[in-house]
Amino acid sequence: MKVQELYDDASGHLALGELDAAAALYKKCVELDPTHFDSWHALSMALLKTDHLKEALGASLQATSLQPNDLLAWTALSQIYVRLGDIPGAEAAKQNATILSIGGKIVRD
Repeated sequence: MKVQELYDDASGHLALGELDAAAALYKKCVELDPTHFDSWHALSMALLKTDHLKEALGASLQATSLQPNDLLAWTALSQIYVRLGDIPGAEAAKQNATILSIGGKIVRD
């Protein structure tokens, strides 16, 4: 099965509130294609919602490393840091999100 098909299936589970099933499929996506940003980002959100915070952090860090200029990725990372009680980490991620929200860049092309 192709990554996009797995991703679509995972997103269907996510839409139905089947977070564990969605996370399992997103994990398969990133195993097949470790550079698939959307899968890392969605995986981080599914893991956050199921309280797998350390795994969510790892997935979110991978997402921000793949697409450092993605506003939602930095916002998600900030949320995860807040849930982990890492306020300095949350503030740093929020700062990057703010830079992007006003048209700046984290990494110049």
